[in-house]
Amino acid sequence: MALSVFFLSVLQGVSEFLPISSSGHLVIAERLLGIAEPGLRLEICLHLGTLVSIVLFYRKTLLSLFGKCFSKSSLARIEGWMFVAKIVLSALPAVLVYFLFPSQIESLAKNVKMVGALLMFTGAVLCGTRYMPKGSKGISFARALFMGVGQAIALLPGVSRSGTTLAFARGAGADPEKSAEFSFLMSAPLIAGGFLLELKSALSGASAAGDVSWPMLAVGMAVSAAVGYLSLAFLVKTLKGRFFWLFGPYCFVAGLCVLLFL
Repeated sequence: MALSVFFLSVLQGVSEFLPISSSGHLVIAERLLGIAEPGLRLEICLHLGTLVSIVLFYRKTLLSLFGKCFSKSSLARIEGWMFVAKIVLSALPAVLVYFLFPSQIESLAKNVKMVGALLMFTGAVLCGTRYMPKGSKGISFARALFMGVGQAIALLPGVSRSGTTLAFARGAGADPEKSAEFSFLMSAPLIAGGFLLELKSALSGASAAGDVSWPMLAVGMAVSAAVGYLSLAFLVKTLKGRFFWLFGPYCFVAGLCVLLFL
C-alpha cells in the first residue's frame, strides 16, 4: 500500500501540470499495475498537494494580487478585481459542463479505450502548437473565456487541462508566460472545488473502507506538492523555448498503445 500511495502521489504531481493528462494516466496506471483506488481521503490529500504547489509557485503573483485588490489606489483595486473576475469567468464553462453531465464524464473515465483516443487527441492538439506563432498579448476577458472552454473540454479523461488551455491561449495570441501563469491560477478554484466535493463525500461516509493511514496521507500530499512544484517549473521553462509541442508525440504514442494493447 505504501508503494502504491507513493507512486500515485508522484504520478499526480507530474501529470497534473505537465500537458499529459493526469486523469488519463491514473486510469492507465490502475489498469496496467492493478492499483485500486486507495480511497477518497488519498484523493483529497493529493489534490490538496497540487493546490499547495500552485500557491507556492505563484506566491509572489498571489500576494501582489491580494495587495492590489485591497489597495488604497482605486486603479490598483480595479486591476486586481478584474483579474479575479477573469479567473471566475474562466471557471464557468467547466463548472457548467461538470454539473450538466456528471454521469457521462464518470462513465468515460471507466472506458480505457476512450482514454486512449482522447490522449491521441491531446497529442494532436499539442503538436499543432508547433505551427502557432508565439503571441505577445495579455489575458483579456475573451481569452480567459476561451481558455475556460479548453478547461471544460479537459474534463474528459485523457484530455490534458494544461495542454488544452495553453494551446487555446497560444491560438488566441496570448503571451506564453502570461498564459501559463493564468492557466495554473485558473485551475486553482476547480482543484479547490474538487477537494471540497471529495471532502463532502468522505464526511458523508462515502469514503472507501481501504483508506490509508493519516501519516501515509501526509507523505502522499507532501510528495504530490513537491513533484507538482518541479513539474510547474519545468513546464514554464519549456513554454519559454520551442519544446512545448514535444509533449504531443508522447501523448499520441501513449494513446495509441492504450488502444492497441489495453
